[in-house]
Amino acid sequence: MKNILSSWQLWAALSAVFAAITAIFAKIGIEKLNSDFATFIRTIVILFVLGIILFITNQFQPINTISQKSLVFLVLSGIATGASWICYFRALKIGNASQVAPIDKLSVVLVAVFGVVFLGEKLSGADWIGIIMIGSGAVIIALKL
Repeated sequence: MKNILSSWQLWAALSAVFAAITAIFAKIGIEKLNSDFATFIRTIVILFVLGIILFITNQFQPINTISQKSLVFLVLSGIATGASWICYFRALKIGNASQVAPIDKLSVVLVAVFGVVFLGEKLSGADWIGIIMIGSGAVIIALKL
């Protein structure tokens, strides 16, 4: 039997649970704060927690062992993550979590499209139907149709 901790499905499901909790905690937490400052505090906490995890599990890796390509794309990913968090917290500050989160999850649709266009991934007809359903559902929830 495959080790459950090696299951991408488990980690993806946990990611969804924590993302949902994040939205609720963030909405409550930014009530009387500037959204950018709230993002800053959140980022410090993430750095601290990840540092502890890396230290405890002895997973630190010398920077010179990372390829230049990996480093460039990780930096770009970090910039995109920061931009995403700033936009997400600003949206949460002025909108309802139950509307902001579904629009944010349109990233699922965009990842599928970008995966096809930029990574050459292949999606079946059923995959596309699912993606359309996810996108439609997000819009319906967000717009309260």
